Amino acid sequence: MCVTDVFTEKTAGPRLNNEKLYRYSYEVEVLLDRGKGDAAEGVGHKITATVRVHLVWRNPSNKDDQLIQIDMTDVRIENVNPRPADKNIFLATSAESILGKEQLAALQRPLLVNLVFGKVNTLYANPEESTAIRNLKRGLVSLFQLQLTSGNREEVDVSGRCKIRYVTQQGQVTRHKQVDSCKIPETGFTSHSKVLGVSKMSQSITVFKVDDRFIKSAYAEEIHLVTLNAHQSLVLEIKARQRLQLLAIEGGPKETPGKQVASIVKSLNPKYTTIPLPAEAIKSECKDCRPLSELWQSVHKDLEPENLSDAKATRSFLSLIQSLRKAKKLEILQLLKSASKSALPQLVDTVTSAQTTASLEAILDFLDFSDEKGVTLQERFLYACGFASHPNQKMLKALMGLYKGKIASRDIKESTVIIMGAIVKKLCQSGGSDLPTVKEAKQLILEGLRDSEEEDDIKMYLLAIINAQLPEGTPLLAKYAEEGSGPVSSLAIMALQKYSTALITDEIKKVLNRIYHQNRRVHEKSVRTAAADVLFNSKPTYMEVKNLLLSIGFLPHEMNKYMLSKVHDILQFELPASKVVRQVMKDMLVHNYDRFSKIGSSSAFSGYMTRSQDIASTYSLDILYSGSGILRKSNMNVFAYSKDSRLHASQVMIEAQGLESLIAATPDEGEEDLDSYAGMSAILFDVQLRPVTFFKGYSDLMAKMFTATGEPMNVVKGLILLVDHSQLIQLQCGHKASVDFQGGLAIDISGGMEFSLWYRESKTSVNNRAGVERSFETEAALDFITTVKFSEYPFLVCMQMEKQQFPFRQFLTKYEQLASGKKFVSRKKRADLVPGSEFPLHQENSNMCNKVFEESSW
Repeated sequence: MCVTDVFTEKTAGPRLNNEKLYRYSYEVEVLLDRGKGDAAEGVGHKITATVRVHLVWRNPSNKDDQLIQIDMTDVRIENVNPRPADKNIFLATSAESILGKEQLAALQRPLLVNLVFGKVNTLYANPEESTAIRNLKRGLVSLFQLQLTSGNREEVDVSGRCKIRYVTQQGQVTRHKQVDSCKIPETGFTSHSKVLGVSKMSQSITVFKVDDRFIKSAYAEEIHLVTLNAHQSLVLEIKARQRLQLLAIEGGPKETPGKQVASIVKSLNPKYTTIPLPAEAIKSECKDCRPLSELWQSVHKDLEPENLSDAKATRSFLSLIQSLRKAKKLEILQLLKSASKSALPQLVDTVTSAQTTASLEAILDFLDFSDEKGVTLQERFLYACGFASHPNQKMLKALMGLYKGKIASRDIKESTVIIMGAIVKKLCQSGGSDLPTVKEAKQLILEGLRDSEEEDDIKMYLLAIINAQLPEGTPLLAKYAEEGSGPVSSLAIMALQKYSTALITDEIKKVLNRIYHQNRRVHEKSVRTAAADVLFNSKPTYMEVKNLLLSIGFLPHEMNKYMLSKVHDILQFELPASKVVRQVMKDMLVHNYDRFSKIGSSSAFSGYMTRSQDIASTYSLDILYSGSGILRKSNMNVFAYSKDSRLHASQVMIEAQGLESLIAATPDEGEEDLDSYAGMSAILFDVQLRPVTFFKGYSDLMAKMFTATGEPMNVVKGLILLVDHSQLIQLQCGHKASVDFQGGLAIDISGGMEFSLWYRESKTSVNNRAGVERSFETEAALDFITTVKFSEYPFLVCMQMEKQQFPFRQFLTKYEQLASGKKFVSRKKRADLVPGSEFPLHQENSNMCNKVFEESSW
């Protein structure tokens, strides 16, 4: 076998002899199935025909410049797999009854191909033929394009311009096509996150048997596997095969004399025109062709608030998105105006998630941001933009326009800037960093931060940077981390936590070390511990870790305990810094009983929620108390890992400060003048949301203590399009395969504080309820509950993280359908019940919970 690296343009290809007719049998099979399934259970179809090929013209000065005619006869269409008569929709049918008389005639009409050195130079066909018929003919032509010498080249075929490798050996030529290299106009879209996205593996191989420079047989097989990364049992396999087998060589028509191929074609059939070899786009058929208003009438009850925890709500949400993506602006606007008040917020989620020009224009016309009464719908729109699976410049430009216009609510203005940051990040991740609108948005955020003087404005732009993760923003973040007030410093450090370790430079680490060790000024302990967390996660040096550990014993009481717990968690959970921490702890000056025996209630704990071949999910809970025993900050994070990518699935952070006056306790160092405050901040699927405030100031606290209803305060509620992948795959045989993955989530993250002065207890709860459906669905809830008991001092605090029992249902539907309406459908369902569980936290928490829930003696 001889292999060369590059072809010359004049590599030999197949030749046809004059006055010969080559008769072949031809088969095309397309099979669809779930991956790793029984091929016999797949659905699809098979086309068989007799193919006739003969030479029409040969260039007198170049024997490898040929015009050949190809046509099909005896066309039949049948099942790809044998099936019983009662399940065989192709039984008693003919190609004419399936395709129609005109379409069959078009398929059997001859096609003229100009082959030059084995490459298809030009195709000639009747322009009146349908796109689908022309694509099938292109698939057949692909089996006559080959080179007889080994090597690499680029070729244009049905799939576009592709990289090809030919290997020849003893009358056999094997063509390996790198499917992923094929350059064809992009179709479809995908989620920005790899964890929520799909993976595709493709292979295309054609084996030719060649004798005396003509093709005796060709066998092509193309396989595509499309897999959902987060749930790899959800996989689609598309398999296409072509078989061409020489049956006989018979006497054929004589060669037509002439010098120019175009004149030869015109003399044969003046209607014929040139057509490109790459397949043409075919408009996809709708899955649910009902009018938008009619579909809404059938699903709107599923989207009422009381039904959102049911998986059926998400199913209806996904079907409505499909319909909205085909709807016009006026239809969508009328639907928004007619929806009930209770279902309207969910419809706003859905319309925004459709992410079409029509849906965006409709929702912007519908919402009035100058009216403060519409805050709920305005925020639902903004959050849906933040969670958008594939936002574009139009969406970002729309938000910039809103920001520069009149916005009645300060909260909505903040959310607009914060969500702009999330869209900037997604556009940058998809290669859009240099888009004009993205550049403008980056400038708006960075200059807004530089020019802001009010603390609330500074915090707003810092939250936007947390979402955008702009590398050029790190110097500003370092500045505000060191020089800003407690809340500002904390936000700046939180922004740095989101950056990759490569962007945490030595200069930034110097700033973080100065903050932790208070080299220039006194900082709140919540700020100092946040700085320590970034240092531990940013490839710390030996001396950095040593200095962090040497500080233990000289810190405020609860901060000592937090740092000890953080070190134990790093070692136990094998976090990245564990290796250098172990090295430092060999030094007895660092690792001794006095330093490592500090007691307190603060803690840091990490664990696995799930761990499988598909995906790993971790949780961590960091809790910091003040010296007076009041909860200062709790931070619960959930991360998902798949395909070497990480998704910050959720973060719920509860902060409280300045509450010592309630119990006449002494504040910790640096916290003597803090106002009374409690609030919650959340990150959901990598999107930082606008924080909410439970109370601010002593008078606000007392008012809410006496008027508290126990109802939670909403942080984010709505329907989220979590997985969104749509793709058209052009098969070499001429068919197109449509692949759609969609996953939705009904989410409710809310937090509340329940006060009871009589029993002197308060409870803070964060609830996360979800419903997800694609070919599997689940209804699950994750509850994170904090109960505080004031009847003892220091206060007793119990943290609980519980996963409730939930159903897990899987569906598999396969179908075949003819244009006549005759169809075959196979449905399978499997349902399991997943038991609930409580996730372990630190031992001190378990001890406190036992005390909190002891039966009252009175």
